[in-house]
Amino acid sequence: MLIGIPKEIKNHEYRVGATPSMVKALIQNGHTVWVQDGLGFEIGYNNQMYIDAGALIVPTAVEVYDCEMIIKVKEPQASEYELLKENQILFCYLHLAPDPKQTEALLKKKVIAIAYETVVDKEGRLPLLTPMSEVAGRVGLQAGATALQMANGGRGVLLGGVPGVRPANVLVLGGGVVGTNSARMAMGLGANVTILDNNLQRLRELDDLFGPRLSTLYSSPQLLEKAIVDADLLIGAVLIPGKLAPKLVTKQMVKKMQKGSVIVDIAIDQGGCCETSKPTTHSDPTYILDGIVHYCVANMPGACARTATQALTHATMPYAIEIANLGYKKALLGNPWLLPGLNVYHGHITNKHVATDLGYEYHPAETLL
Repeated sequence: MLIGIPKEIKNHEYRVGATPSMVKALIQNGHTVWVQDGLGFEIGYNNQMYIDAGALIVPTAVEVYDCEMIIKVKEPQASEYELLKENQILFCYLHLAPDPKQTEALLKKKVIAIAYETVVDKEGRLPLLTPMSEVAGRVGLQAGATALQMANGGRGVLLGGVPGVRPANVLVLGGGVVGTNSARMAMGLGANVTILDNNLQRLRELDDLFGPRLSTLYSSPQLLEKAIVDADLLIGAVLIPGKLAPKLVTKQMVKKMQKGSVIVDIAIDQGGCCETSKPTTHSDPTYILDGIVHYCVANMPGACARTATQALTHATMPYAIEIANLGYKKALLGNPWLLPGLNVYHGHITNKHVATDLGYEYHPAETLL
């Protein structure tokens, strides 16, 4: 199979869809890989490293998008829509539910779009989302700590406090991978940390994992409204795979927060879990609304692109090789865990949550392949 790896063009996105090691593995499996000139340069992967791995360097994205399969990180941007080809395999993060324009473009182009974020494993986990959730949870906490500084509009609270001064109160919504990693970082810096979740079993697991260092609460609107008043930093880490994030934090709740408090909405890729959240970029990461600093960068792991790329490609490489080796139909039909990753197929939506949220007819993948 002819596989293309384009450079990412989203704002300050330096992750790449394949490292030289991943390219070498694809080539060793009998495939041809075209890499866009300069791919990975910013994070330490130069052209020669890809050439040594066996790739062909091509000058622009136009040539890369002539390939049968495109492996990248983020969803295609508007300027890339016209480069897509019918029957082309697109393997990357998509986050379609909050992005009707991208969804329309993928449907129009009749691509085979397999989304990292909806591939599952035997335990129902999300193996291709997990590494970026780990990074996002940690980056988001660091960003929140920085946003709390006075120069950035925050209320001037140090997460860990100092002797004689209380530490910050960090409230984490969601005890999944993102929330757990945010909480771990916050506790490591000495903050008072509370996680809200509506899964009692998960709360028990977190209690066993962290003990009395972490407070756990069963989530309800009443408890959230009460807890949010004392929060110096709120981390939004709610996920329903493929679906728009629920708006758990209302505008009225935000108005009750202390001025200069910070919201880091890591769920922004799926629309955000706060009513006051809107996507931002690494170039302009925050805005202040009702006196509250909002950090809602839609590609938070891009801030640590080298670490994130290595973590991501470790997870995606076996799936990419499987799709290339077998062809997408055999790979999808032969792997019930990969099949949920198919979101768009020849002009049809094959993810139920995406179809419901965007008002499209849902077509189960099994009926189309």
